[in-house]
Amino acid sequence: TKYFCFTCFERMGIDIKSGGRRVGHNVRKAPVSKNVYIKLLEKLYSFIARRAESKFAATIVKRLRMSRINKAPISISRLSRYMKGKEEKIAVIVGGVTNDSRLLEVPQLTIAALRFTEAARARIVKAGGECLTLDQLALRSPKGAKTVLLRGSKNSRESVKFFGHRTSPSNPHTHDGVKPRVRSKGRKFEKARGRRRSVGFKV
Repeated sequence: TKYFCFTCFERMGIDIKSGGRRVGHNVRKAPVSKNVYIKLLEKLYSFIARRAESKFAATIVKRLRMSRINKAPISISRLSRYMKGKEEKIAVIVGGVTNDSRLLEVPQLTIAALRFTEAARARIVKAGGECLTLDQLALRSPKGAKTVLLRGSKNSRESVKFFGHRTSPSNPHTHDGVKPRVRSKGRKFEKARGRRRSVGFKV
């Protein structure tokens, strides 16, 4: 007869992925930024979120606490596209607003954001629009009435194009669209074995 040892299983640990099993324990409780204006805004909106039980204010607080990469800017061309048919509402962006020279006509919009580039601000004001700070928005619409909460594309950065993915036998093409870190796109750069039929093989 064979005996099975259960005690050895009791002593065994469990395989935890990096970051652990606990979800949500590493959520930011305050902005890491040294910017005094952002710290004051976070205090203001957390007060509104708590006392007025406003989900809008709570979302603003969450975004103010984010890192700079997660507070991506948005261009006026994308803003005008998102605000089509909602011109009477206030566009709210917890991030920057940038200019886009490809946009020929800027619509009349009221935009509240953390910052505006000089060119973007000039074009918005010239079109009869308004550029608000987030503390001005708190006075005008503290609970987010008649506002549209927007944010810029986080993965539009150049560096994201280089980020790869693990391939597997079931999905061998996950790494196909990844941009290689090559100095140049010329004949002499990563164009030999594996890239030409005449040299080994071609992928």
